[in-house]
Amino acid sequence: MSRIGNLPISLPKGVEVKVSKSNLVTVKGPKGELNQQVDQDMKLEIEDGELKINRPTEQKRHRALHGLYRSLVNNMVTGVTDGYKVNLELIGVGYRASNQGQLLELQLGYSHPIMFYVPDEVKVTTEMKKGTPPQIVLEGIDKQLIGQIAAKIRAFRKPEPYKGKGVLFKGEVIRRKAGKTASK
Repeated sequence: MSRIGNLPISLPKGVEVKVSKSNLVTVKGPKGELNQQVDQDMKLEIEDGELKINRPTEQKRHRALHGLYRSLVNNMVTGVTDGYKVNLELIGVGYRASNQGQLLELQLGYSHPIMFYVPDEVKVTTEMKKGTPPQIVLEGIDKQLIGQIAAKIRAFRKPEPYKGKGVLFKGEVIRRKAGKTASK
């Protein structure tokens, strides 16, 4: 029994959901439009302002896909109504971030700057305030895409446990390790 898969997805006002015969789900809302291909076996029903996803059998494969597609469609509905936002912090001496449109320039302690082009579906902004670490803010309607871009930016300089330097998600806590001097 999938607890997540059985939950209905409530559709707020202004959100329009269309399901084609090939199970392509299209969600339109005030912030944009998203598409997701749902497995052919899953049955989607829209009634009373709610979308329900049903599985045909209790096979392991169907049980696995039931909760997955419910979560993906729910993320699409949330994205077109509210949107998603991810904050990244650059912790380290001399670490800087700046952007010109969708081109993000990062100084992360290497001998060269890192130039990273962010796709047009995601809005990127950088903040450099005195007394706080530089921040990168990613905003958009596609949760998967924002998470993937944030992970790529974080991979340029992952946080290390000895000094805590690197690219972190805002609010992330790094487990610190003692250095060599702690063994004496």
